[in-house]
Amino acid sequence: MNPYLAGWRLGFLRTIRSPGDMSVRIGFFAIILVVMTALWTAAVDANGGSLHGYTRTSLLWYVFAAQTAVLGVRPRSVEEIGDEIGSGTVAVQMLRPVSVVGLRMSIDMGEACARLIASFTVGALLTWLFVGAPPSLPALGLTAPAVVLGCAANIASCHAFGGVAFWLLDAKASWFFFQKLVFLPGGMLIPLELLPRPLELISFALPFATMAYVPGRIAAGHPDPLLLLWQLGWLAVLLGMAGAVFAAGERRLQVMGG
Repeated sequence: MNPYLAGWRLGFLRTIRSPGDMSVRIGFFAIILVVMTALWTAAVDANGGSLHGYTRTSLLWYVFAAQTAVLGVRPRSVEEIGDEIGSGTVAVQMLRPVSVVGLRMSIDMGEACARLIASFTVGALLTWLFVGAPPSLPALGLTAPAVVLGCAANIASCHAFGGVAFWLLDAKASWFFFQKLVFLPGGMLIPLELLPRPLELISFALPFATMAYVPGRIAAGHPDPLLLLWQLGWLAVLLGMAGAVFAAGERRLQVMGG
């Protein structure tokens, strides 16, 4: 079997065989949806039923998709990658005849897909129950690949940010910084159109919007295939960046003898 496919399968099976962790994540996700329903309902009602073109229904479907895409990735993934680099675990992984970062990302993607199946199913049902049918059923269908692509871009970024540990032996600061970039410029907390105009423009120029905003935007009733192309473009860039960071870091380890 292809080692990367085997890695994906390992991650997927490992996750579905640990239902406790997934149950906690889904439970927390349900709480987020309940809270966001109350908050956005109040905000939309206070603004005459619409916020920058988003209705209560479209906003809650946005929240569902944006949160689902981020939920697929372990919350402290960047820090965990840094810890494994600092502890020497990655140096041992370098002995395998495959790309360290490629195999790691394939395993993480397998884990993410297992979580996404559960969170997408439960989240869609809860959102439908809370606010009714999605603004567009074709958009909901297009949301599924957008969520997967957003999650893949997130995983690639985690490895690019976590790779600083090759030089700093720690990625706690990188994790904190990365988390905030996904939350705000990434559109996980609110649609980018609701940000101040300068911050909105900056956010659209960064790759983080492809991780949460794009799935949310599509689910809110905008089934634009160009949004998927936007994700694919940034995903290619982020995969290249993660590979370059790990390649440079591995060369540094070899030069330093460890």
